[in-house]
Amino acid sequence: MGTLQAISTGLTGEKQRAAWQSDALLAAAAAVLSLVANWLQGANKLVQSGGDSDSLMRLVQVRDLLAGQGWFDLVQRRLGLDGGVEMHWSRLVDAPIAGLIAVMRPITGSDAAAEMAVAYIWPGLLLAICLFLIVRMARQVGGDAAAFPAAVLALAALHFMAIFAPGSFDHHNLQLALLLGVVAALMSGSGFGAGALAGALASVSLAVGMETAPVVAASGAAAALVYLLRGATERDIAAGFGVGFAALALLVTVVTLQPGMWASVRCDAWSAAQASLAVLAGLGLAACVRVPAFGESLPRRLAALAGLGGAIVLLAAIAFPVCLADPYATLDPMLKRLWLDWVSEAQGVLSLLSQRPGEAAGYLATPLLALSVIVWCAVREPGFRRSAFILAPVLIAAIAVSVWQVRGAIFAVPLAVVPLAMLVARARKAAAEGHGIAPALLMALAWLVSFNIVWNMGVTRVTALFAPVQVDTAASGDACYTAADFNQLGELAPVNVLAVSNLGASILLNSDHRVFAGPYHRNVEGNLAVLRALTAESETARSMLAELEVGIVAHCPGNDETLALAAAFPRSLLAEMRGGSAPEWLQPMSAPDGSPLVLFRFHP
Repeated sequence: MGTLQAISTGLTGEKQRAAWQSDALLAAAAAVLSLVANWLQGANKLVQSGGDSDSLMRLVQVRDLLAGQGWFDLVQRRLGLDGGVEMHWSRLVDAPIAGLIAVMRPITGSDAAAEMAVAYIWPGLLLAICLFLIVRMARQVGGDAAAFPAAVLALAALHFMAIFAPGSFDHHNLQLALLLGVVAALMSGSGFGAGALAGALASVSLAVGMETAPVVAASGAAAALVYLLRGATERDIAAGFGVGFAALALLVTVVTLQPGMWASVRCDAWSAAQASLAVLAGLGLAACVRVPAFGESLPRRLAALAGLGGAIVLLAAIAFPVCLADPYATLDPMLKRLWLDWVSEAQGVLSLLSQRPGEAAGYLATPLLALSVIVWCAVREPGFRRSAFILAPVLIAAIAVSVWQVRGAIFAVPLAVVPLAMLVARARKAAAEGHGIAPALLMALAWLVSFNIVWNMGVTRVTALFAPVQVDTAASGDACYTAADFNQLGELAPVNVLAVSNLGASILLNSDHRVFAGPYHRNVEGNLAVLRALTAESETARSMLAELEVGIVAHCPGNDETLALAAAFPRSLLAEMRGGSAPEWLQPMSAPDGSPLVLFRFHP
């Protein structure tokens, strides 16, 4: 009997290893396919940014780190007014990118070639990890038949989301990989170690950027929920999550903040506020799970967890009330009206319905459909309920964030693939076993409704029948988002450059100049100075430029920010430049033929 059990265990282990290897190969192949497709299409953000200022600015930060800027020094000295701007980003993202570039330098022979290689390696690696985790989760909930549909659906969703395109150095792709790791570890149900891994990844995700706070909180709530409803069988994984979450919160504080800043409070970046709440939540969850008196019955578990939730809310309300307010409530009204309200990722999905309904459908349709599948299966299938208790809270949180700001779709759409892959797998099985055309049609329908790009394109086509097509100038050739557009500027001696915020990161990456404006909420004074100068009438603007000691004005007539500001202020300096009647104190500089970027020397 023992021999038979050992053979059975060995066969099971061998099958699991084969599944892991198969999923890893599938994910790697899909990631390579995405990178090759991007390469064939010329999609490289270091060459054509498409308006992704964050990826360009991240590389600027990485260059500064490699050039010797201090680990704890996050000031971008070439941005904003005198003294520069302290960025709210984390070195936890800078470090691996900088490490890869340092490794590739001796191999490629130059800094530029090393950066170009890492522009493919970094997002490609993260894409492969995300695909692997999605396939693993889909296999767990939907069986072996769900692996292939998961790979196909995830590849389509992530490829067209563009956060894994070459040159994507922004932190959203890393945050997605970390969040998927959290959910996958919790779903595995493998005990304390899996829980600790999930908690650790959750803390790192939060430290990378505060955008994930709602989904990280939901993952913690999911760990607590399965313990609440299932009791002792979930004790180890819930305790592990709490310990891992608290331990990494402390480690991140030590690693990313210099000792003098450990007690500082920053609502938009990792600080004492986030660290203390994470330690309380993590250790509190572990205590609720491990103290025998708290876990004897469901009412006692509920009371203990409710008490912990109340303590967390109380600490936040008493010690860090400012962090509970609208993060943009105190933003200057001019910046809010002329900048934030135009930032696409800061818009809610519902607000897109009237402007770009196809895009809104692409963000919301598959997550809502996936949530329906989760609820349906949880009601009908007791064996699915544990997975539902984990997937549903995180997916609901991501959808809620999407309604507020579309960046939440970065998490909602990939998570939706897991239950939808299960739906497609079951439809494929029904089609294989059924007779007639109905099962085949249902299978085709299951495939179609599970692609978010189908919803995007379908709704766009339908609405286009009733409304004129709107052209998005942000990705057009005359928007000054191509690296070559800044060649002339890069050859000039460093001066202060005045340009709209959309061009700030491109100028920093492709030249040694200093800029005043960039699309970052901490750069309040620099952004205001540029907006006031460009929207003022020419004589008023002249004195403003002299006070800022501007050397060059970089003007891009086709950039969407330029178009909007010129339209809103028809008598402004910007409108004059765009109309071809710049004042005499702005001397046009000769430019290469076809260059969309117009440079002016300022003579006060």
